[in-house]
Amino acid sequence: MNFTTYCKKYFIVFLAFPLLVSCGNGKDNPSKDAQSSTAKPLPIDTALQSRLKAFAAKPRPKGNFGFAVYDLTADKPVYGTHADMAQSSASCMKLLSGVAGLHLLGTKHLYSTSIYTQGRMVKDTLLGTVTFQAGLDPQLNAPDLKMFAEALKRKGIKHIKGKINMDLTLTEPVTSEAHWYPWDLSFSRYGVFYKGFDRVKNEFKAAIRNQGIVVADSQFVKGRIPKGSHCIFRFYRSIDRVTKRMWKNSSNTQATAMLYTIGHKINPKGNYTESGVGYLKKFMREELGLQDTTLVIHDGCGLCTYNHLSPNALVSILRYGYQHKPIYRLLRSQLAIAGVDGTMSREMAGPKTRGKIRAKTGTLSHPYGISSLAGYCEGSNGHLLAFAIMDTDMSVLDARVLQRKLCEAMVE
Repeated sequence: MNFTTYCKKYFIVFLAFPLLVSCGNGKDNPSKDAQSSTAKPLPIDTALQSRLKAFAAKPRPKGNFGFAVYDLTADKPVYGTHADMAQSSASCMKLLSGVAGLHLLGTKHLYSTSIYTQGRMVKDTLLGTVTFQAGLDPQLNAPDLKMFAEALKRKGIKHIKGKINMDLTLTEPVTSEAHWYPWDLSFSRYGVFYKGFDRVKNEFKAAIRNQGIVVADSQFVKGRIPKGSHCIFRFYRSIDRVTKRMWKNSSNTQATAMLYTIGHKINPKGNYTESGVGYLKKFMREELGLQDTTLVIHDGCGLCTYNHLSPNALVSILRYGYQHKPIYRLLRSQLAIAGVDGTMSREMAGPKTRGKIRAKTGTLSHPYGISSLAGYCEGSNGHLLAFAIMDTDMSVLDARVLQRKLCEAMVE
């Protein structure tokens, strides 16, 4: 193996894991999203257009129905029906929150969690303060706190004579958003930092004691990092780990965490949900140019049945992602693949569509059938297509048949 091959191999392996590093003063500076290069206008596939017209004209089950197909290579719409009709979007809302979040935060954004010490050591006793600083990492769980307690142990600390500050971005546990059903809040699946101050404090206390470090309950308090503190350990998680679970596995907890992250960036001292939703609305207006007042956003994950998007709105999100190549690279790799993985592992597994559709699914079975599908595929003429199909007031099974037929028409 030559040196270049060796470097490429291990650089890829390095990127595949969250970063665990000792602390420094470096800052993450995500590069600006590159705009797509302009291309000469190309004609759309008229045969595809005819197939889509025939698909739209066929009898279908009762219910609301609409779709839109856009030729990204030619940069022209192909065909749609009821494409501007706003409907309940279900989990296709995660396309909006994910793309908007990457636009705001950057595709290289890192969640960080750190531990600091301040004071002096007398034998095995720290005479000073320990500060645990936690951001909004949505995948860090209680067992992971062990690595921060181990950092204290590596410093030879067996006793702490001073405060143990808990510097948390989120002190209250996440709660159900408006219009969610009671069973929609899978609290157990949220990362520990989304479960409130008391939960984090108790888990961190247990992690420290499990390392044989003597501390009293009264030492654990809310507090900030005091002057003279030194970071002894920091853990990073990249934002692409969050978007992958949002898009490929349709994680509601990760999408809600993304909304909180957006909200905190916009207004660190405000209500993260309100600020996050406000930014999604602003992104639709200013970045996507969508002014339609029938488009409604209540959350970032799509659990609220009052979230309303249209097929054209979803296609606009996909077009924006395609035009910003760092975002598109994540979309292409992290959307579920028909018949292969994620929420589409058992969908469209037939030879016509398997492996050819990369899309975000959206399904809600209450109080009536809601099903949507939006993503990318390559047309029969080699052009890249963006598409969205939405169905409400319709059996989910019937809606999925329509989704399959649309996708077959596109790749035929």
